[in-house]
Amino acid sequence: MTGVAHGAGAGTTAPAVRRRLPYGLVLLLFGVLLLASATAGVAAGSIPIPAGQVWGILLHQVHPALADPVWPAVRESIVMDVRLPRVLLCAMVGAGLAVCGTALQALVRNPLADPMLLGVSSGATVGAVLVVVFGVSWFGMFTLPGAAFLGALAALTAVYLLARSGGRMTTVRLVLAGVATAEVLSAVASFVVVTSDDPHAAQSALRWMLGGLAGTTWEVFWIPAGAVLAGTLVLLGVSRPLNLLLAGEEAAGALGLDVHRFRSALFVLVAMMIGTIVAVSGSIGFVGLIMPHAVRLLVGADHRRALPAAALLGAGFLILADLAARTAISPEEIPVGILTALVGGPFFLWLMRRRAAR
Repeated sequence: MTGVAHGAGAGTTAPAVRRRLPYGLVLLLFGVLLLASATAGVAAGSIPIPAGQVWGILLHQVHPALADPVWPAVRESIVMDVRLPRVLLCAMVGAGLAVCGTALQALVRNPLADPMLLGVSSGATVGAVLVVVFGVSWFGMFTLPGAAFLGALAALTAVYLLARSGGRMTTVRLVLAGVATAEVLSAVASFVVVTSDDPHAAQSALRWMLGGLAGTTWEVFWIPAGAVLAGTLVLLGVSRPLNLLLAGEEAAGALGLDVHRFRSALFVLVAMMIGTIVAVSGSIGFVGLIMPHAVRLLVGADHRRALPAAALLGAGFLILADLAARTAISPEEIPVGILTALVGGPFFLWLMRRRAAR
């Protein structure tokens, strides 16, 4: 019932919107938003840099003949070594969270699904916190993403098993199982941090729990970027099975989809993406809840259209959120996870009331 109602709701509103805004135009608008927010994110800071100069520096890096270096060398260093890696990582994290949220809502046939609400982010955070606090480095730079992946996968599996009873999964059971699991895992992470004997490690772990992208470098960027890009391409490749799930498990099975195997494989994929994201950004909630709904209002529920649009919108949204986190109380910085929670919490409550009214 939940997934059918959700799919039907998206189908009844999307055609009217598409007549006003063709899909190509929606992608163009989201692309412009992403470029504008990225430019603002690189330009803003304790040393403001004009937008034209930002693009001049970037073009000069592509090829020296494209722009004359009329700016101080320190500004080029600020753009290329400090702000650009952070903005690009914001884009990757936002895109990954939005895409994972879109996929999860189809996999569990529930529009309230979100990596944080389902405990996936909390599971990844526990894995990351354990590595940071106990100084584990068995696999070098892959230790932290690997531990976060295992935590995310374990949390997602637990929530799915707890919410499913008698072959059915209701909205209430899913949300309650996700919230309860997330609370337990958050308590575990907090306990590990509080009982740590290393204040520096505890402070680093606490930053992961609040969510933030300070101190991003190019070395940090490549692993999550690869995971998000590869995962998004895989999800685009299985858009048709994701669409079939919107009609219900029985209908999807009748059309030849092995629902159990497909869902299990995508749970692993989503956990991998969330694990690598949380390893570099911490727990950033509600992006995976808000972006899919905004996208479906404009392009409909077809995942071939929704996934690219969600990636673009999620990237632009998180860059803007991070920009606000850096500048709202400058020179201090607000963890970006706090800002997304302030926006996403009221949206979640509104969505709950809207579904209850139905």
